[in-house]
Amino acid sequence: MTQQRRFSSMQLLLISINGMIGSAWLFAPLYAARLAGSDVIWAWLLGGLATFVIALTFAEISSLLPIAGGSARFSELSHGKITGFVISWITWLSSVTMAPIEAQAMLQYAATKFPNLMHQVAGTPELTAIGLTWACLLMLSLSILNIASFRGLIGVNFLLFIFKMSVIAATVACLMHVRFVPGNFTVPNTIASHWHGIFTAVASGGIAFAFTGFKHCVELAGEAKNPQRAIPIAIIGSVGICLLIYLSLQVAFIGAVLPSELAHGWANLQFQGDLGPFVGLAAALGLSYLVYALFIDAGVSPLGAGLIYVTSTARLVFAMSKNGYLPRSLTLLSKNNMPIAAISLNFIVGMALFLPLPGWQNMVSFLVAAIVISYAMGPIVLICLRKNLPHQTRSFRLPFAYPLCLLTFYCCNLLSYWTGWATLSKLAIAVGLGLVVLITSMLVQHRHNRGNLGLRALGWLVPYLLGLLVISYLGGFGGHGYLSFGWDFLIIGVFSVIIFQLAIATRQTQIAEQFTTYQGVFNNEMVYRV
Repeated sequence: MTQQRRFSSMQLLLISINGMIGSAWLFAPLYAARLAGSDVIWAWLLGGLATFVIALTFAEISSLLPIAGGSARFSELSHGKITGFVISWITWLSSVTMAPIEAQAMLQYAATKFPNLMHQVAGTPELTAIGLTWACLLMLSLSILNIASFRGLIGVNFLLFIFKMSVIAATVACLMHVRFVPGNFTVPNTIASHWHGIFTAVASGGIAFAFTGFKHCVELAGEAKNPQRAIPIAIIGSVGICLLIYLSLQVAFIGAVLPSELAHGWANLQFQGDLGPFVGLAAALGLSYLVYALFIDAGVSPLGAGLIYVTSTARLVFAMSKNGYLPRSLTLLSKNNMPIAAISLNFIVGMALFLPLPGWQNMVSFLVAAIVISYAMGPIVLICLRKNLPHQTRSFRLPFAYPLCLLTFYCCNLLSYWTGWATLSKLAIAVGLGLVVLITSMLVQHRHNRGNLGLRALGWLVPYLLGLLVISYLGGFGGHGYLSFGWDFLIIGVFSVIIFQLAIATRQTQIAEQFTTYQGVFNNEMVYRV
């Protein structure tokens, strides 16, 4: 049985937008404003622009190679199995975190009415035992819906999209109509410096997290109708549309805050119900009808995004299994051609993540640190494929590819750095565990002598991962502050140029046969089904 080409351009676009408009719009305007103050508008523009440039690289690669779980496969094509595993493992870690994040977001909003769901631990809202039980039920429901029906998935996604957009439009219009204080946009951030606060807000305030949904169509490309047209439309269109939505929400949020609530600065902004900031604002303004709509949407938006992430993350596990990184049994499909084994694995791992990553913001920081490293492979793979397959027809071709790809790689490394030392050190431990999984899987399956391991590529991958850790340890974003603000950006720039050149120099050069295999066999995957 083969995978089916079933997603249209519009369906992929709505899936990507729905994946982006999840819990981020409910929390990021508050958390980002606490970090950047009124400068948070610049943070959204910076985050959106960086994501747009990153998305362009994946638009070319995914339209050239429309395969399921592309993030788990592109890097193996360019640099061999070890690099392919490390990048796909990091990508999977970020993606499997998404469903727990969305479940946490829904319960955090619900806790304003049902306080037994959450409690404060060292200033961080965490789930209680009752909250964890509800989180389990929510994630189980998302998994069952994905397994049950493709048509149901598409239909539910469309209805969720319409409802979410309606509530967001009503929120922006009502807040700006009832109270809009222009003076709030001149209140500075008193905790961090101007740019330091902006950069921290991008990485840890939920802004970079807000744009992660564009990768859905990369993972679902193997099931897209007319992928050469559908994928660029979905990737580029979703980033642009969501940037406008988030900017509108942030402007409405800043304008609706009472000046007296900013007496101690943005970093100390507190108001009743700030577990759900928009609910708190609406209640303070007497907008009871909006409060009810927001409570409903606090369930719909996160669960809508979580539904999409369960869908796309399962394709990642499927691809990793096809590549030999994980057991072959994880390619098992249901009678509806849904990856039932992969969805089940993601459910188990997702539930386990509530323990080491309590709270919405902690989960978001970890996710951003992981996903931007997977983003960094996009520009590298694009240049490698340009050099190895210069005459291959490309339906979408990135202009000024080399300078834009180098800029993209630099942006990814900056985003990693801004997440801070505490987050990157946790990611390093997770990568180490991944290598244990890879070695064990190869030994069990006796695949260690199949295919090109890409040992030559370790000449860039190891210095890259260790270099990010060292710079973060020495830097001023949660590190020891040995690198002063400004000089750290220059050092990351030089580091990015060197690693980028090394990555291209250590690429696999004989890939024509493997590329043909990706185009042929992986477009018509033979899979197990129940």
